Amino acid sequence: MSFHLHLSGHAQDVVEQTLPGLVSSLVASAITAGDDSLWGAAAQAEASRRLGWVQAVSVSRPLVPEILALREDLLARGTTRIVLAGMGGSSLAPEVIAQTAGVPLVILDSTAPGEVLAAIDGDAEAGGLAQTVLVVSSKSGTTLETDSAMRTFEAAFRDIGIDPAERIVVVTDPGSPLEMTARDAGYRLFTADPTVGGRYSALTAFGLVPTGLAGVDIVELLDEAEATLLEVAIDDPGNPALVLAAAIAGGDRRRDKLGLVSDGTHIVGLPAWIEQLIAESTGKQGTGILPVPLLTVSPELEARPDDLQVVRLVDDAAAFHLFEHHHGEVLVSGSLGAQFVVWEYATAIAGRMLGIDPFDQPDVESAKTAARGLLDSRPVPTEPAFCVDGVEVRASESTLTEPGTLAGVLDELWSRVPENGYVAIHAYVDRRRYAQLEGLRELAAADSGRPTTFGWGPRFLHSTGQYHKGGPAAGVFLQILEGGEVDLEIPGRPFTFGQLIRAQAAGDAAVLAEIHGRPVVTLTLTDPQADVMSLFEATQ
Repeated sequence: MSFHLHLSGHAQDVVEQTLPGLVSSLVASAITAGDDSLWGAAAQAEASRRLGWVQAVSVSRPLVPEILALREDLLARGTTRIVLAGMGGSSLAPEVIAQTAGVPLVILDSTAPGEVLAAIDGDAEAGGLAQTVLVVSSKSGTTLETDSAMRTFEAAFRDIGIDPAERIVVVTDPGSPLEMTARDAGYRLFTADPTVGGRYSALTAFGLVPTGLAGVDIVELLDEAEATLLEVAIDDPGNPALVLAAAIAGGDRRRDKLGLVSDGTHIVGLPAWIEQLIAESTGKQGTGILPVPLLTVSPELEARPDDLQVVRLVDDAAAFHLFEHHHGEVLVSGSLGAQFVVWEYATAIAGRMLGIDPFDQPDVESAKTAARGLLDSRPVPTEPAFCVDGVEVRASESTLTEPGTLAGVLDELWSRVPENGYVAIHAYVDRRRYAQLEGLRELAAADSGRPTTFGWGPRFLHSTGQYHKGGPAAGVFLQILEGGEVDLEIPGRPFTFGQLIRAQAAGDAAVLAEIHGRPVVTLTLTDPQADVMSLFEATQ
């Protein structure tokens, strides 16, 4: 068996209670057969065109020779640096695949001006623009962030005398606007299976093209996935997808937060991919499962709140584990290809258990619409409620700013977390320059006493953004924005990257606060290097 689980305590009790019903309902074999009625009449139309991921391995095999031939051609021309412009599933799966394989792949899933500039310029070790190939990935072919990156790279290539057609590779669905653009421009084009949703696309062209060009052994990845397909296809108590779905979505008193701990596993970054898959698939109609990526020393593992189920990713779940803190957890292990397959099946099954459509994302578009509206109108920002230690503070409610200090504002925000709630931190900054901000998650979790998620903006909008707006009304939100003078024009657009990322933050804040009634505090770091320290001090 290429995927192993070990359960104990509450998780084991829940599985024993839930698994027989899943087996008798024949849900696993029905998914494999493409039964679009599994999620109810309201979801059937969407499900009927979103089950292609079940056949992704066989559909993707013919792509492999084409990808490898293109890699050899690019290497022969001295282009050794691969940059991927994509959002959500188009970037998260390739990031995990490349990191796990130890292969360099530059991920550009941000509109922070400094991050875009860094992706263009490269570095001495990895090579610069002259050695760069840009892979542009977008299912819809209309993703604003991806289109902006492509426009900017096109101009940058031309500035150094390189024809963009020699350096841009496009992955998109057939018939999309991006396909038309690619054909007109003469770009190398890969069209993906349109019956696979973005977050289920790890084993399609969206996962394989950028990583295969970067040097990952994508044949091995597909072999790993194929070895697991029979296990998840059968209606048997040993089916790992049925067991996992029961553990995370079953039980009379379901634990609706899922702590994801990577404990010594060779797979790098998998919790971020799982986070998007589960949050965007289940967070709707006021319900859902909130994934919370954790460190092995995170406060939630000490506090063990009653609404948190921990899944620990280990090297060998079947081996003996001595540590007492593993009690009540779900231990999982397996190859990366196996992980992709099992989690996709388990998420689809969990959606059926929750009574929702796991293939749509109805609330993702709302933040995009709000951001576009702000870009069109370009309103003058209102004066900050107050400024302390150089940090501008705005809030959805005036009472949130009454304490007058950063520490006081945060305490006031934490006080709004309901008993079953959570804290969400969203950092709309250059994550390569301010990577330390992710450490705020640990401090906020300890200070608030509740499970805390952290997302880099705007990439989380294509991930947990669905859950925050469509899931339970239980979150409070802290936005962190970056001030400063660095900005970058977007060719052919009437706005800059700096204006775009600020509009994305403001648009999401407006949707969260004005439409969904969630408390939102926005902090703008006017002197980021200094203000980061002030923020850490205030969070402790």
